[in-house]
Amino acid sequence: MATPITAGAVAGEYMETFVIVEWRVGVGDTVAEGDVLLTIETAKAAVDIEAPSAGVVSAIFAEADSEVPAAAVLCLIGKDSSDVGYDGDDAPVKGSSLSSAPAPAMMVAERAAVAPRAAAFSARIIASPAARRAASAAGVDLRAVRASSPSGRIKLRDVSGASQSVPAFAAPVSAGLPADENGPLEVHRSGAKDGTPVFMIHGFASDSLSWYPLDRQLAKDHPVYRLDLPNHGTSPKRQIGSFANLVREVRDAFDTLGLDGAHVIGHSLGGALALALADTRPRKLASLTLFAPGGLGPKVNGDFIAGIARASRPDSLAAWLKVMVHDQKLIEPAFANAAFAARADGNLRAAQSHMGETLFADGTQSFDLVAALHRLECPTRIIWGRKDRVLDWHDALQAPGHVGLHFLPDVGHVPQLEAPDLSLGIISALIKSV
Repeated sequence: MATPITAGAVAGEYMETFVIVEWRVGVGDTVAEGDVLLTIETAKAAVDIEAPSAGVVSAIFAEADSEVPAAAVLCLIGKDSSDVGYDGDDAPVKGSSLSSAPAPAMMVAERAAVAPRAAAFSARIIASPAARRAASAAGVDLRAVRASSPSGRIKLRDVSGASQSVPAFAAPVSAGLPADENGPLEVHRSGAKDGTPVFMIHGFASDSLSWYPLDRQLAKDHPVYRLDLPNHGTSPKRQIGSFANLVREVRDAFDTLGLDGAHVIGHSLGGALALALADTRPRKLASLTLFAPGGLGPKVNGDFIAGIARASRPDSLAAWLKVMVHDQKLIEPAFANAAFAARADGNLRAAQSHMGETLFADGTQSFDLVAALHRLECPTRIIWGRKDRVLDWHDALQAPGHVGLHFLPDVGHVPQLEAPDLSLGIISALIKSV
């Protein structure tokens, strides 16, 4: 008899619904323990649902882009494609693995609960994960928000137009820096089992989730590894004494994965780190893509570095987020509120502020990677917006002739956000050319 595993148990008990982003498997596919079955989006983040044990996908019950209750059945994994029996009354199991030998049909979430609970579910507040995230960040009561869609589902735009005020400020920055936290940097894996790996490094005051639009597409054909830098995302907080120290941390995380022939992608500070990684691990890289990389000149918007790290209010954070883009309409109130919610920890902001002061002392990039750029052995592309107000795109003109340059008009510091399709096209063409 099957052992049920609910997506709600994986994503958090608070969650009433989630949206299925995409399936990574189909009926009849053989999967191993730990393989990603699908990606869901909760009110907090995108989450990969993994197979607790090996078997065959014998049934899929919910389609991509559908919003379902947290207890809804998603699929079954059995001994073979005909193994579809399970006990729908079993309680959810919170572990990530099941007993082996041989695996019976394993259910990822409980489909039998959908129909009988439909009436009760319809009485609940139905809202998209992005809307719930923005409402939580802004202190908006969803019961007071009028849905604009005929279905009654509250969307992000509905929260943006709500009249409730956002929180005045987040937790204050600690007077002193917290003690260094132990442990390795966090690396999030998604995507295909096979294929050449992709390793992604985000920029300052961001995190691995910022790669999500590109990750979703690249993960269809590649195993994707997204790194959280120290003092960012879910990685440990610790004082970074120098750029060289930060390079060592990133290199250690990369080496631990044991990747060969990786396509490395970096943005801003992450671009500088990706370049340093290519310089010190040249035989491990198949290609390098740099979005507005740091380290190619002394100029940097020091006010931006200090301001975005310190921002403790949604409106002040929004002002600095707008510096990153050319199209100001991208930074809607709900977008800023959601970003603000991830920065409510005063210790995190204190650690990032200290990191920014160390790496960009006196509003200057003190680390110089121009020589490393000229030593590159792998195929490389630099993608940069001509409207960048954080770093100077003219710095890329120092690149040697074998490095491809892509300067995008009417794009700011984050081409992967403002021009995702074009960015993906450049990356895909580079990967295919290797």
